Amino acid sequence: MARTAARIALVTCREVEESGYDRDLPVLADAVERAGADAAVVCWDDPDVKWDGFDLAVIRSTWDYSWRAAEFVAWAERCGALTALANPAAVVRWNTDKRYLGDLAAAGVPVVDTRYLAPGDPADLPADREYVVKPTSGAGARNAARYTPEDHDRAARHLEWMHAEGLTAMVQPYMRSIDTAGERALLFYGGRFLHAIRKGAVLEPGTAYDADKVPHPNLTPWEPTPAELAVAERALAAVPDAPELLYARVDLVDGDDGAPRVMELELVEPNLFLFLHEASVPVVAEAIVRAATTG
Repeated sequence: MARTAARIALVTCREVEESGYDRDLPVLADAVERAGADAAVVCWDDPDVKWDGFDLAVIRSTWDYSWRAAEFVAWAERCGALTALANPAAVVRWNTDKRYLGDLAAAGVPVVDTRYLAPGDPADLPADREYVVKPTSGAGARNAARYTPEDHDRAARHLEWMHAEGLTAMVQPYMRSIDTAGERALLFYGGRFLHAIRKGAVLEPGTAYDADKVPHPNLTPWEPTPAELAVAERALAAVPDAPELLYARVDLVDGDDGAPRVMELELVEPNLFLFLHEASVPVVAEAIVRAATTG
């Protein structure tokens, strides 16, 4: 008797579905079909989706999660109880709050220096260098802004708004190397390095935190250095309980000493930039199908 093809959900959100903003999604769905599975593009918050009818749900472009974080984590836990979820709900819960950078630092991973200001904390902002303020749950530079010491009052109002919304703020030094060397994103799939990209600076001086921003400006393919690969691998090894990750993206910037540091570890819904690396499409599709049939 012939084996039934695996059913795989590629999970997105309504905003992306309506706009077509995730240009990789239809390409990946077709590639999963060619790899021998049945692929369905579905929204994570669609109440009509029967998650137990899938062999695997792969979180792809749920790019509204950052302002619905608690709701999204609750969905991941429900979905993960009904079918295999990639990445697992425990990883989603940990990675949706950027206080995970503290966990990486405690494990010895070089990360961008970060302080956290929760609601009720004073506006303790740097007086000696340029810095960035952003929420611990965020993506695409949403509600993030870059300040100088002279901008203290404007930054304090940003903090006041976040705290009124119940958000914890992150305060990080502005990494000056971004203006020249950019930010590099190293992608891993099926436990192996896949490809990398480089992007330019996102936060322009004087841009308001609530202004629209281009999240991935001046994208180009990138060949990572041995040092970048080593830091990325250290970051992934430090994820709590060393879970099996189907996919991961490690965003790196250079410190003042020129050594790479982790800016973010994207384990929930990273843009894969397959449109810049077309040869990676079948690799990703085959890894997804393999996870659905051997998990």
